[in-house]
Amino acid sequence: MSDLAAQVSLYPLGQADLSPSIEEVLRIFEAYALRVETGPMSTLLYGDDAPLFEALHEATLAATRSGKMVMVVTVSNACAVPEG
Repeated sequence: MSDLAAQVSLYPLGQADLSPSIEEVLRIFEAYALRVETGPMSTLLYGDDAPLFEALHEATLAATRSGKMVMVVTVSNACAVPEG
């Protein structure tokens, strides 16, 4: 395919501490050959389709091991990778 961009928001449900689940997902994203930009409500991923979808799959599995969750993902091939 080609380069893609994805915006990912993770919402752990019914967990006393939300941070461990979110931090684990971020560690997974950073382990792949992707550009990762974290924000207060979502994370932006940029990169080749194969590692991007592999990272999303692994992150989904990790988040579900922590408990119930909602993960919202928007994928685009029209959003350019920012310079820098």
